[in-house]
Amino acid sequence: MSERRREDGRAGDHAPGGVRDDEASVSQFVERFAAQLVEAGMTRMPARVFAALLASEQGVMTSAELGEQLKVSPAAVSGAIRYLAQVDMVLREREPGSRRERYRVQGNQWYEALTNRDSILRRWQATLREGVDQFGLDTPQGRRINETLEFFAFVEKEIGSLMDRWAEHRATLLRGE
Repeated sequence: MSERRREDGRAGDHAPGGVRDDEASVSQFVERFAAQLVEAGMTRMPARVFAALLASEQGVMTSAELGEQLKVSPAAVSGAIRYLAQVDMVLREREPGSRRERYRVQGNQWYEALTNRDSILRRWQATLREGVDQFGLDTPQGRRINETLEFFAFVEKEIGSLMDRWAEHRATLLRGE
């Protein structure tokens, strides 16, 4: 590969079309995005595994491949995958003709993960309604709890509308419009 100037002015290896895909650049992306996911509240190892899957060419990797790339133990990968599968951010599948599992990140994982949060919002709202009933709207805690309830009701409504708009937008992207 030839040395060219990157957009930030530094020299770097580029594949045709200016795309960098060497191990160092993949690792740099994985660690940077994982750090941002951690800042947003995700645990570090699941964040690293998710970012590695996202940055992989096929969006599919085995536990051994993840461990090798991230320089972590199989147990660390297993725990991260367990969490990511639980929150619908990765899928487990069998490697054809093998007993080994591989893990897949889908292009629509954010939609699925956010949509599945609806049930959590509904449970929170049910508990908050009980709190409002218990304390009453004429008390400071009842008013605070009610404002929280109203916020989550608003968020649930807006997420539904947003997800509908995303589905329409994604359909246009997939059609190439």
